[in-house]
Amino acid sequence: MPDLVSIFDNESLERLRKETRLDPEYLRALRNGLFKKFEADDVALDRFPERDRLRCHSLELFRRCDSQVDGASKLLLKTEAGMLIESVILRIATGRSTLCVSSQVGCAAACDFCATGKMGIAQNLSSAEILDQVVQTGQLLTAEGRRLHNIVFMGMGEPFHNEENLFETLEALTSPKMFNRSPGSILVSTVGIPDGMLRCAQRFPKVNLALSLHSVNPEVRRELIPLTKKHSLDELQEAIRELNDRQGIPVMIEYLMLAGKNDSPEDAAELVNWLHDLDVHVNLIPYNEIEDAPHLTGTEDAKIRTFATALKDAGLTTTVRYSLGSDIAAACGQLVRKENRQTAMSQPLQQLE
Repeated sequence: MPDLVSIFDNESLERLRKETRLDPEYLRALRNGLFKKFEADDVALDRFPERDRLRCHSLELFRRCDSQVDGASKLLLKTEAGMLIESVILRIATGRSTLCVSSQVGCAAACDFCATGKMGIAQNLSSAEILDQVVQTGQLLTAEGRRLHNIVFMGMGEPFHNEENLFETLEALTSPKMFNRSPGSILVSTVGIPDGMLRCAQRFPKVNLALSLHSVNPEVRRELIPLTKKHSLDELQEAIRELNDRQGIPVMIEYLMLAGKNDSPEDAAELVNWLHDLDVHVNLIPYNEIEDAPHLTGTEDAKIRTFATALKDAGLTTTVRYSLGSDIAAACGQLVRKENRQTAMSQPLQQLE
């Protein structure tokens, strides 16, 4: 029996269509059903004459965790290699829904505050594995009578360490023949790969970009984000300036609020000075504490508000992110670390620069 054809593999799907002499309309209807309407598998496949030749998913749902206090859900999904990744669904009170996708198993950036970076592994996800997170989430939300509004690459992994598959994914998400999503509804977040950010803006000028900055003090940022040793704050500042010129839209600045690390009035003043001539939107993020970083604690709410006021008074567009999913291990990577480490012991690891 021939191998099943993945619905994400356009070349193989076209060969199947020619081999079976199917009208192209069947493929168009299949893609519309699965990628745009997020119909259930059986509903979409029932209209395709060669349904038994197709494989709808690249990932297997391992576990679903629903918050009992807000509208968050965490999906643990298993790859064909047996590794687990996370996708997080945020159902905002306004009725909008956001999906936080993973681009890797683990992460080589090894940020001090991140559970994913403590996993000790870094393996790229294929474009099909990233896109299937979107399909499975879209199907889940559709069954609830909701829509998927936004997709953010803020899950496990550094997207620009998986650039080829990231760009293939963005191409599919924005293609009228595939998912046909607005580029403005997509955001790619990075800990700071300037060249990757610029290449992304060149190819996808309307896709939003976010920089995990967290401090403009070189020593503090190097402590929090070891990758700073490769890409300095000066490089990142120049990259933001060039992105502003190329895209004409603000760059999101993510700033994790850490008690005693980056939350003083002096830190706020330094941040204002660093950003003063850049088109940015600052997003202040409450910290979700993790076991592997007991030396880090989150800034209290009142102090976050004071910090935000200082930025706003200086003319910076600033938002304090409302944290969802605190009761389902909201820190990315927490639920999968133990299982993945056990699996990884028997597998060769992909080395990333």
